[in-house]
Amino acid sequence: MSSKDESARRAAGRAKAKAVAPEAGQAPHAGGRPRDPAIEEAILRAARARLATDGYTRMTIGDVVADAGVTRPTLYRRWPNKYELVVDALRYGLQQQREAYRPLDVDAMTPLEAFTEAVRRLDPRHSNERAMALHGNFMGEADREPALFELMREQGNKPRCAELEQTLRHLQSTGAVRPDADLDTVVTLCFGSYFGDYLQTGAATPTDHADRIVAMLWPTIRAVEQG
Repeated sequence: MSSKDESARRAAGRAKAKAVAPEAGQAPHAGGRPRDPAIEEAILRAARARLATDGYTRMTIGDVVADAGVTRPTLYRRWPNKYELVVDALRYGLQQQREAYRPLDVDAMTPLEAFTEAVRRLDPRHSNERAMALHGNFMGEADREPALFELMREQGNKPRCAELEQTLRHLQSTGAVRPDADLDTVVTLCFGSYFGDYLQTGAATPTDHADRIVAMLWPTIRAVEQG
């Protein structure tokens, strides 16, 4: 290989490394010491906090590593860029939400109890008190970062709503909910109620929020008893 070709190869390698990790100045490398889950969790928590405070556009890797108490190489060994970090930060939050609840045993409850508990689990602030700010920042950047807004919807909101939809469909299959009930609209109203409450009050979710929402909706979707 000529010196000219070798120089071109090295230049291409440097350009690729910079594209993968622009703020690190070099590409992340594999190998080394085993990863420490506590370090990864600290980085993910720091990223989520910065997303809530600064939004995606203003959030920087420098701020995240400073908040997490780690170095840039430590972060880049795990995530090649900010977008990949944000993807995992959102998934981390969703996993926390799931782990905060035990599996919903619908058959061990009355239909009203199952509906109420499923609505209660929709609250974005249950495991993260800054969740509303996080949602607001992603919605505010929807025009600039549409892929991230879609990610929030797909990785955060849709899975959160899925349990309520599945619960309602189960109740529908057992005859407790009317067969013609518009379950998609019910899920939207229940999920949206948490955002409406926050936008009106700015306070923590009332302890009886789910009970009041269900009290309004249950009479409209429950099956009419015969006889």
